[in-house]
Amino acid sequence: MKTFLTLFLIAALNIFSQNEDATELYSKAVELSKKLLIIDTHIDIPYRLKSNFEDISKITETGHFDYPRAIEGGLDAAFMAIYIPSSYEEKGGSIELADTLINLVENLTKLYPDKFEMAYSPQDIVKQFGNNKISLPMGMENGTPLQGDFKNLKHFYNRGIRYITLSHGEANHICDSSYDPNKKWNGLSPFGKSLIAEMNKLGMMIDISHVSDSTFYQVIELTKTPVIASHSSCRFYTPGFERNMNDDMIKKLAENGGVIQITFGSYFVSGNYQSKMNELDNYYKEKNVKRYSDEGKKYYDEFMQKNKIDYGTSEDLANHIDHVVKLVGIDHVGLGSDFDGIGKLPAGIKDVSSYPQIIYELLKKGYSEKDIEKICSGNILRVWKEVEDYAKDKN
Repeated sequence: MKTFLTLFLIAALNIFSQNEDATELYSKAVELSKKLLIIDTHIDIPYRLKSNFEDISKITETGHFDYPRAIEGGLDAAFMAIYIPSSYEEKGGSIELADTLINLVENLTKLYPDKFEMAYSPQDIVKQFGNNKISLPMGMENGTPLQGDFKNLKHFYNRGIRYITLSHGEANHICDSSYDPNKKWNGLSPFGKSLIAEMNKLGMMIDISHVSDSTFYQVIELTKTPVIASHSSCRFYTPGFERNMNDDMIKKLAENGGVIQITFGSYFVSGNYQSKMNELDNYYKEKNVKRYSDEGKKYYDEFMQKNKIDYGTSEDLANHIDHVVKLVGIDHVGLGSDFDGIGKLPAGIKDVSSYPQIIYELLKKGYSEKDIEKICSGNILRVWKEVEDYAKDKN
């Protein structure tokens, strides 16, 4: 019979062996993050810097993104989100705000020319890879600045916008939003339906993150090119959350040739965290308390102390990727963090230095280097090129 000491030593050796394997696997993940091209399709640095400009050539005191942390994480290309709040649909000024944010992105490449470079095509991204700069393509989050005029679509394409998230938190003149209970159009508006063909002809990617389910299905019926979800995750893990994509939608997206870029926020990744936040929101509604009022902040602090809040983990994030792969294959999933546009993050994910942690989780699941390369950049580059090629054939 084995003695207690023998059993203890065997257990200790097993733990040591597992730790050694984990260390080796994480080292491989770091190595791959430097070797592979990594594209993140949604980072909200422009709006963050508009409110509070910081020198992002250095490690900043706030936010998720700056040059040193991006380099540490192996990030090569970051789609700058030209974010337009929903309120601009009614109050006006959306074109001016969009142009201001685009100017800000362009100025980053002028302020720090050795660190950032504008990118307008998949060819630019590939060409710039390995030059120790972060490529900055751009996407517009919320189509409000189009203002129902295709001349504005052309204007923003000429300024470098390469995808448009059709709506944001509320219905606009293009379509309904997943967050808005008021389904104004029951999907796409008449202008929205004509917009799909115009974006196809122009070579601009259509982004269905934030849109209602009806909008998504109508887009899929109308588009002649693959579409993207620039920052969405799987509803499978967050039941009832329309902002994430359900399994049928992911299947339709794959049939279309498109890609879902998994987003990182706890609210999108962890069903437990989301249910707790919904509980909190219901309290605010019942008591007619505003979240950021003194009373709201007090209750929030009490709620967070009383409840054991699970923010999720990097493994949970990888599970969303794995779910898509098991559902539709390796060719239809990528990374769209929403850094600087989200609040709480899963354990192990803190900022743009964290991509090796995601690669590590994928390696643990048995993903090959070829598969990880597709997730990190191959799939979104394929979609982007197909969108461009269609436009070239039509013009």
